[in-house]
Amino acid sequence: MMKRIDASREALDLIRMLKVAFGPLVFHQSGGCCDGSSPMCFKADEFIIGYSDVCLGKIEDAEFWMSRDQFEYWQHTHLTLDVVKGRGSSFSLEIPTGKRFMIRSRMFSETELKSLEPLVYKDDIG
Repeated sequence: MMKRIDASREALDLIRMLKVAFGPLVFHQSGGCCDGSSPMCFKADEFIIGYSDVCLGKIEDAEFWMSRDQFEYWQHTHLTLDVVKGRGSSFSLEIPTGKRFMIRSRMFSETELKSLEPLVYKDDIG
């Protein structure tokens, strides 16, 4: 199965560090508020997933969600969670580290599109 979301080594390192400091995490791809359309990282028990959200997969056991409306634009795209230096202007947990998460993307090939992992919709799980 083809994953919809992956992470760079730098992102994995930062996620592991944040998990030690904060426990279980969740990601949500922002739809344009605060820091543009940046992926934001939260404590898993402090972020409420919306009923129109879609889970694209997991990174280091952290679910990665985005709104269904936004997913309509990204559905043909493979996403890679990455890290850059600099301070974003969001509420994401990594901001005090002097780094910020960002998304790199590329279009899926026709072969990849046929073997994508299934999506999980919040309204399907309650």
